[in-house]
Amino acid sequence: MSTPTNQAIAIGSDHAGFEYKQMLAHWLRDNGYEVRDFGTHSPDSVDYPDFVHPLAEAITGGELERGILVCGSANGVCITANKHRGIRAAIAWEPELAELARQHNDANIICVPARFISEENARAIVSQFLNTAFEGGRHQTRVNKINC
Repeated sequence: MSTPTNQAIAIGSDHAGFEYKQMLAHWLRDNGYEVRDFGTHSPDSVDYPDFVHPLAEAITGGELERGILVCGSANGVCITANKHRGIRAAIAWEPELAELARQHNDANIICVPARFISEENARAIVSQFLNTAFEGGRHQTRVNKINC
């Protein structure tokens, strides 16, 4: 992982993603990142929108630049996050997908499917997401057309 930009990273999960969220938050802190944890704070069953909406609002409000969401499949958290104007959340189960989401879509939230990947792969996905820049150019025109 590269040197952090002192930018705080948002992180959140549901119960199915709790263990991976904890692991990723600890790993990010160990690598010098400031992590703002939006919950959940236990493996007890919860409703993921209760944690996704505040995380997305922190990004759209300019408090934080990027976020990480973790749930079993990543579908629910991704769908919920993308309801917010200005959020471009993408599901990635391989690092290359996180790279393309940043390069081509300027994704500002990466959604990790904890039930389908290893911890090592989760760290690689997050690393790629945090260390890949948006290419702009022809992609900027497309990104500009996303918001309704």
